[in-house]
Amino acid sequence: MKFVICDVFTEKAFGGNQLAVFPDARGLGDGAMQALAREFNFAETTFVLPPQDPRHSRRVRIFTPKTELPFAGHPTVGTAAVLAVLGSFDSSARTIVLEEGIGPVAVELELGGRAPFARLVLEKEVDSPPGVPARAAAAAALSLPETAVRDAWFGGVGVPFCFIELAERAAVDRASLDRAAWSEHFARAWAPSLYLFAGELAPEGRLYARMFAPAYGIEEDAASGSACAALAGRLAGRLNER
Repeated sequence: MKFVICDVFTEKAFGGNQLAVFPDARGLGDGAMQALAREFNFAETTFVLPPQDPRHSRRVRIFTPKTELPFAGHPTVGTAAVLAVLGSFDSSARTIVLEEGIGPVAVELELGGRAPFARLVLEKEVDSPPGVPARAAAAAALSLPETAVRDAWFGGVGVPFCFIELAERAAVDRASLDRAAWSEHFARAWAPSLYLFAGELAPEGRLYARMFAPAYGIEEDAASGSACAALAGRLAGRLNER
């Protein structure tokens, strides 16, 4: 069965975020998909199927080494780019629609540069449960002093995250996952994945971030598009409040 390995969020080979794509996964069951994702051991592996709605381009299932996800950013744009390069769509297509667990996801394509480019368009409200994680718990899980944590909250678009805003970029670099503290405070929380960042959460702002997702079998993800989508929703909410 054919598969493609690609690097997402980069123009250089062996950089960015790895992704394995099965362009035609017909005939594979749930167990086989999970076993293949575990064998590759990338952050995610995608399996492409015919769409359930003929108006859409393809159906995509996304697996981490441990579980299936309803949505993830880098697998979405990476899969779209791979399919476009393989000639799966009309060459004039500039926007395709992929069916994922959270519903249809539109992806804009640009294929004229050094590397294929894809941008997802997601129209979904940010999920946010009542309550916030304690700063002390967030700091402990990251092996940092509590003074390094500015803010923490839960949120997500399809995939839940605990967002942890740190006081400075150096704190992002110093952070390391404390398994015992994570297990105590986050393993059974609404969002077990930790997305830590520093910078200005504002229009034209630049953020420096890392992400730990041990519950999904991902020690550290090179980049997380679904977390960025939720952060963008958080920013939009702040702007609407002004």
